Amino acid sequence: MFISFEGIEASGKSTLMAAVDHALRAEGHGTLLTREPGGTPAGDAVRKIFLQPGLRIDPLTETMLINASRAQLVDEVIRPALARGVVVLCDRYVHSTLAYQGYGRGLPIDLVRRICDAATGGLMPDLTLLVDISCETSRSRLVSRADAHDRVEQEDGGFHRRVRDGFLELGSRDPLVVTIDGERAAEVVIDAAMAALSAVIA
Repeated sequence: MFISFEGIEASGKSTLMAAVDHALRAEGHGTLLTREPGGTPAGDAVRKIFLQPGLRIDPLTETMLINASRAQLVDEVIRPALARGVVVLCDRYVHSTLAYQGYGRGLPIDLVRRICDAATGGLMPDLTLLVDISCETSRSRLVSRADAHDRVEQEDGGFHRRVRDGFLELGSRDPLVVTIDGERAAEVVIDAAMAALSAVIA
């Protein structure tokens, strides 16, 4: 099974992914955690470029960079793990590119989809967990962090609102996307994620 975790900055998706991983392992499942961009040596090199603060990158270049990393990840990590019967948990995948580069940057959605399809060979998750929080909550959480903000986190509020709206629209059209209210207590968010996952496994 292939599960992706999506959401705007500081939504809590990475924390949720770790909790789901712990729960699946406790149930006896083999799991593999990975992320985008990155997850491979080549992908990690792309990630450094992509997130570098102060670097101006054209939206189409962003899309190409992300999908170069993605193509490598699918070939080197995701497909082999699925072939071994492992549950793959991925922090961001195609929906992020559609939301950030499509809705956020304004690239044509159909173009972004075609590029993503080429990189993935059509491989999509069995389930996508979209953790939704308000842009105000996102900004508050980012401000409270001690580490420096990356290039995407530094974008203005209008960009992040477009990205959130994009995620919600994508989720409303895709039956394999389950939107979870990330404003609730952590244990409630985890329970909602596990209920969605149990339904897919069943």
